[in-house]
Amino acid sequence: MQDIPHIPVLYREVLEAFDDVESGIIVDCTMGYGGHSSLLLENKPNIKLIGIDQDQTAIDFSTVRLEPFKERVEIKKGRFSKVIKEILQENDISQIKGILADIGVSSLQLDQKERGFSYTSENLDMRMDKDAPLCASDVINSYSVVNLERVLKDYGEMRNYKQVAAFISANRPFHSAKELSDKLQHLLPHGKKIHPATLLMQAIRIEVNDELGELNTLLDEIQSIGLVDTDVAIISFHSLEDRIIKQRFTLWAQNCICPPEAYRCTCSRDNAIGKAKFKKPLTSQNNELKQNPRSRSAKLRVFKIKR
Repeated sequence: MQDIPHIPVLYREVLEAFDDVESGIIVDCTMGYGGHSSLLLENKPNIKLIGIDQDQTAIDFSTVRLEPFKERVEIKKGRFSKVIKEILQENDISQIKGILADIGVSSLQLDQKERGFSYTSENLDMRMDKDAPLCASDVINSYSVVNLERVLKDYGEMRNYKQVAAFISANRPFHSAKELSDKLQHLLPHGKKIHPATLLMQAIRIEVNDELGELNTLLDEIQSIGLVDTDVAIISFHSLEDRIIKQRFTLWAQNCICPPEAYRCTCSRDNAIGKAKFKKPLTSQNNELKQNPRSRSAKLRVFKIKR
């Protein structure tokens, strides 16, 4: 029997997001260790699920975990921004009833110190795909000061990004996430809720895995393909991701897409492709927060494409 390494966040809320999907295909863009996938397959016996992941370790695990549903499961390896396009082209669009994406690093990836995601890791890696060319060591030890400033400012939203970038540049090479975190302690914010190195690690991880670019490409593909009756559910863990999702869902719900400075409307005023399924993002309930503290920052936004 498998030891399940990862607790899927917002598991009740994910089922709620797809409450009206009884058949057809649900695409899990970030299958991971099969938590959400198995949940959906168990509760919706008439659906087919296509799972995507770029981490071969996760794929190997989920292949075994989802074996009981093998007739209804298809697993694809790669970045979801690229694989989703193939899936949407290969399948009958009218059969795609749900798209789920959990935009974040899994608990197992965080807990496996050799993956380099944790501030206690003895290396600098942070690649979700172990075969990807760019790793955290490249960012920290090779990027120019200007590029380091961009990463820390845009992805970590660090106020003293210039100072931190200058310190990294003057004191490299760094050989581990732990060394980096320890030597930067005097420049990092010390609060009660999160570790001082959290924003630093977040910024590097986003750069290494192009997480915001992946999210934007996914939303572009969903918007352009012409889906007709599909629930799009996306889980985010920090404000950068949530802002992108919220803004895109708002745009998708607008009938008029003329620029604000336009004197009068010149578009067809029928550009909306649906509307948000819930007024506010769904968040973790108290009992989930007790079981899985990492769920405290998770937000689930759901958009109903109906055209």
